[in-house]
Amino acid sequence: MSVLSTNPQKSAGLRNWLLSDVPASRRQAAWGGAYRRWLQFRRNGLAVTGLITVIVMVVAALAAPLLATHAPSEQNLAERLQFPSAAHWLGTDELGRDLYSRLLYGGRVTLGMVVAVVVLVAPLGLAVGTAAGYLGGFADRMLMRITDVFLAFPRLILALAFVAALRPGVTSAVIAIALTAWPPFALLARSETLTIRRTDFIAAARLSGASTGRIMLRHVAPLCLSSLIVRVALDMSGIIMSAAGLGFLGMGAQPPTPEWGTMIATTRGFVVEQWWVPTIPGIAIFIASLSFNLLGDGLRDVLDPKQE
Repeated sequence: MSVLSTNPQKSAGLRNWLLSDVPASRRQAAWGGAYRRWLQFRRNGLAVTGLITVIVMVVAALAAPLLATHAPSEQNLAERLQFPSAAHWLGTDELGRDLYSRLLYGGRVTLGMVVAVVVLVAPLGLAVGTAAGYLGGFADRMLMRITDVFLAFPRLILALAFVAALRPGVTSAVIAIALTAWPPFALLARSETLTIRRTDFIAAARLSGASTGRIMLRHVAPLCLSSLIVRVALDMSGIIMSAAGLGFLGMGAQPPTPEWGTMIATTRGFVVEQWWVPTIPGIAIFIASLSFNLLGDGLRDVLDPKQE
């Protein structure tokens, strides 16, 4: 009884500590700011739905060996193109492989490609944009002209050219998408840097003798992160579509590797009579793209100061 009576008191005390208008330390201020953003974020029902869906997809992909009912490459021609049933929850493909199991393992490949692209693109775009915005002059003009060259071509077409120069495969697709996806991140970081470098605390840092590199790394780049996080979440859907598009065109993951775009490509001939075979991975791509868009919209409302 005493434990039950003290828990609400502890929760109220923690909430008051987080929402204090006069934080006693940087730690309290940081946790308080994060808690306020979470309260604001969870008021957006669509954003919370997107977050939950993304978490479910990631957990399902990571736990694919535990959740799958069959091996993803296990073939059974006697059961090819079966309608969803108790034995095969989402049916089977043209080689009798279980679609549910392949969808789970395909999520590992597709989402893994997306994460790899983001890990490459976000730091590259941040570095290029911060350098261009802070240094200005010749460095700014040169970096922005390079960025304009990449922006002049459609992302998927340019990615196809890069993959063709390398060789079809997951690694080549990740590199190709990363090489075509970084320019918007660089433009965003440059725009933020142009505003930040005029502030008084940057001038104070210069007067204190801080080097250019230190100012960029310690003061400018961290202030660009919130906008960059929002951009990453909003751009996830485009990266998913690019990865699936390369797979569909035969330039991404190669059969028998399960990947959502490849699964649609190998079964597109059955779209009329066995419609569920190519439709199910298409629905997975749609749900993943929509979820990241909803999440990105929610993060923009919370993290983007221009929305306040």
